[in-house]
Amino acid sequence: MLVDSYRRPPGLSHCRPCAWLLLVMSSCAAMNVAAHVGPEQEIEEIVVIGRWTDLAGSAISASQGIVGQQELDIRPRLRTGEVLEVVPGLILTQHSGTGKSNQMFLRGFNLDHGTDFSTSIDGMPINMPSHGHGQGYTDLNFLIPELIESVEFRKGPYHAAVGDFSSTGSAHLSTFRALPKSLLKIGVGQDGHREVLVADSIDTGTGSLLYAAQGHIYDGPWVDINEDLQRLNGVLRYSQQSDAGTEWDIMLMGYDASWNSPDQIAQRAIDSGLVDRLGSLDPTIGGETSRYSVSGSLLRQLANERQVHAHAYVIDYDLDLFSNFTYFLDDPVNGDQFEQVDRRTVLGGDLSYRWSASNRVETTYTVGTTLRRDDISDVGLFRTQDKQRLSTVRSDQVLETSLGIYAQAETRWNDHWRTQIGLRADYYDFSVRSNLPENSGDANDAVLAPKFSVIYSLDADSELYLSTGRGFHSNDARGTTIRIDPNTGEPVERVDPLVVSTGAEVGFRTFQNEKLNLSASLWYLELDSELLFVGDAGLTEPSRPSRRYGIELPVYYRLGNWVLDLELALTKSRYVDDDPAGDEIPGSIERVIAAGVAMQYPNGIYGSLRARHFGDRPLTEDGAVRSEKSTVLSMLLGYRRGSLDFRVEALNLADAKDQDIAYYYASRLAGEPVEGVEDVHLHPMEPRTVRASITWNF
Repeated sequence: MLVDSYRRPPGLSHCRPCAWLLLVMSSCAAMNVAAHVGPEQEIEEIVVIGRWTDLAGSAISASQGIVGQQELDIRPRLRTGEVLEVVPGLILTQHSGTGKSNQMFLRGFNLDHGTDFSTSIDGMPINMPSHGHGQGYTDLNFLIPELIESVEFRKGPYHAAVGDFSSTGSAHLSTFRALPKSLLKIGVGQDGHREVLVADSIDTGTGSLLYAAQGHIYDGPWVDINEDLQRLNGVLRYSQQSDAGTEWDIMLMGYDASWNSPDQIAQRAIDSGLVDRLGSLDPTIGGETSRYSVSGSLLRQLANERQVHAHAYVIDYDLDLFSNFTYFLDDPVNGDQFEQVDRRTVLGGDLSYRWSASNRVETTYTVGTTLRRDDISDVGLFRTQDKQRLSTVRSDQVLETSLGIYAQAETRWNDHWRTQIGLRADYYDFSVRSNLPENSGDANDAVLAPKFSVIYSLDADSELYLSTGRGFHSNDARGTTIRIDPNTGEPVERVDPLVVSTGAEVGFRTFQNEKLNLSASLWYLELDSELLFVGDAGLTEPSRPSRRYGIELPVYYRLGNWVLDLELALTKSRYVDDDPAGDEIPGSIERVIAAGVAMQYPNGIYGSLRARHFGDRPLTEDGAVRSEKSTVLSMLLGYRRGSLDFRVEALNLADAKDQDIAYYYASRLAGEPVEGVEDVHLHPMEPRTVRASITWNF
């Protein structure tokens, strides 16, 4: 039965009412599929949006763009998070299990799991501040890619409506209010890949009810560990639109997952034959997570082209993550396995008001405010063995509240010139209650961020841009009140609550005859303090000030039924202070190249072939140790006929043995000296895997 395909993963110990809701949704889906059996129905035509939307006249930078579902659907994808790789220059990899947040790289930043890149869905933020595993933690696995209508991205700190974690940019995902066609998808593949998805929209007369439920199981290609990923996703959304110009919706989202983790392994362990390249040095690690949310939005069109837009949300989030990066360095007897815990409730929303005025020149004004409150009942770090707690390193309760206000004005001076001026102010309040009283306390901080862009239109399809602005990221609340290192008991310095960035960009964009979409940008960014991943703690911590600059060149060309694209990003990254350790930034990628070809024929044949390359990068500040470069080639080939859609994906088509990610730090294998060995620790790219699916549009 279909319901059995969505049984609750047995590894998850925390029960949520939404899990039962997802089962009910699956049952409704089964009944609805049965009700649709009959003569073939006409499928609604999909309007092409995204890369072929002309942004001349609306964008304020060359690095701003939008991608639609049609392109998302045709791209081969190993992991859910790779939907964001439609952002030019953005790379997503993995150093652990499939259920964990992806590693992210953009504009010379190793973003870890989302630091300095803001992500949201339908007005609801995804980044998690003061997170148990890393600041700005961005787990995209709760998404159902087939429901994403568009991805809008904005690079650089030039946009007043975006606040925390947006120094390199932001991505705003929008999901369908009503699906263009209902679907039932069944997928199978190598390494135990199994997937079922059902989604439909029901016209209620006054509105539309959308539901979707997805189950995903995956064993992985690993030698010493069965990844045993079990994932359940669900969405229920009601939306309504009136002739008076009012739109509103309310959405429930649910996600539960459990998995075992094939974490990064020491290069010397592979070289000595101690472990296979696809092996594990601690097969008992893994994780469980859940995310449940209720969100809503209201868009009200008023007289004289005035507009009010509001979002509100409540998120319930849990994570239990077990890792072991250093093996026996800290504890030669029990090993260095540790557990990271995060349990929180997030409440928040935003409100904006937009209007236009014309007095010789036309100006559009926008004012808005954002509010967010993270009530973190438990964020902790524990020493464990075989997932059993041995001791508490630290356990905290955190209350973090942020308030932002912004205003911007876009003026069209004449047919060629327009400007956008913005100002954003943010205030943060942190309250920490720690198991170590010395680390408890309160802190607060504020930041003011001006923005400015000037745009010159060469003609109706081509523009030049100059943008500049300030951005910021928040630091972990625990770092703002800390006095004693919970590992060593030594005194430590507190960190600044908010860290400022300053950026600028010049660019060019042209859109010719709906065949050529080309943009180019030269950008610059300074950051007062890096956030770097610390391997032996599994955390990000503040580091030195830095400077980056680079060139980006995305080109898309349509030739009949074919589309060709090339995305090039070159970056120079350096620390700017004097330090004998060196000035190179570990993990900063200097070269990213992505290229692809896609085709869709009227007879139903479609497909794409994509290559993604990122260059070697320094792993130490002196640049003496570097990672390997990495290249992966993937393919998708499909055929649509009537209401059926067949497709095959070949991921890592050339079976490359490259690194997905690499770090350099000290660890200790059994029998090695107690001081440990400095070494490269890598997570291998998954070998070639083939997946097939059939989709019925009922």
